[in-house]
Amino acid sequence: MKKIVAFLATMLFLMIPVSSSFASELSATKDKAIQVKVMSYNIHHAEGVDAILDLERIAKVIEDSGAEIIGLQEVDNHWSDRSELEDQAKWLADRLDMHFTYVANLDLDPLNHGEPRRQYGTAVLSKYPIIQAENYPLSKIGNTEQRGLSETVINVNGHHLNFYNTHLALTAAERTIQVQEIIEITSKTEGPKVIMGDLNARPDSLEMQPLYAHYKDSFADQNDAYTIPSENPTRRIDYIFTSNEIQTANAEVISTIASDHLPIVTEITLDPTVFKKGN
Repeated sequence: MKKIVAFLATMLFLMIPVSSSFASELSATKDKAIQVKVMSYNIHHAEGVDAILDLERIAKVIEDSGAEIIGLQEVDNHWSDRSELEDQAKWLADRLDMHFTYVANLDLDPLNHGEPRRQYGTAVLSKYPIIQAENYPLSKIGNTEQRGLSETVINVNGHHLNFYNTHLALTAAERTIQVQEIIEITSKTEGPKVIMGDLNARPDSLEMQPLYAHYKDSFADQNDAYTIPSENPTRRIDYIFTSNEIQTANAEVISTIASDHLPIVTEITLDPTVFKKGN
């Protein structure tokens, strides 16, 4: 009898017409802008300017910032004693209760048979699910350190955000090539994009100009947003770029001695109408 009553009640509810105001409210909720706080942070394998290795201090900086998606550079994974052979990306993800992906730009054999491989690279932490990740090695000149561009697709409230994280070379010649490669790689995807990282170049350098021609700098009106050295910063080499349809606000450099770089954050506003729907 209870099942019959419940069935009849359900049918009665379905027969009640939805008011136009309620329908409009549903539509407005669906199309509501999505705000996400993002961070770029070169963590220097969690060694601060005080020469103290402290992953908890890095985690606290991220936690206190309120950042929801974070691109990290100089992240160790069983690399050496300098970081106590820790899987740093996993440790931070577990501590912050976030999803993560890690890519190795340096990948070496273990010192002893049976131990994990020794890796050094970049990581992405995310409050939102990561549904796809890939790393693109970037060109280098001679016997210099391998660099890469990680591409992560993140499901933000049912929509896809293309998130790129990188750490460019120390020479201008290499960076010039790498910037062009980044533009080529990112141009192959549709929808909103965030491109961030330690680019090792000042905003007015020649190699940076192609990025400015294609993407928006979240700190465009803050060329004094210096990020290195962290104790007395005099240079700006860390960036958060976005595609044109993304609005940004409240860009900020965070003061901390947890690394030799200062982390940067900005709030991005995403228009759901330009998102690629998730599955």
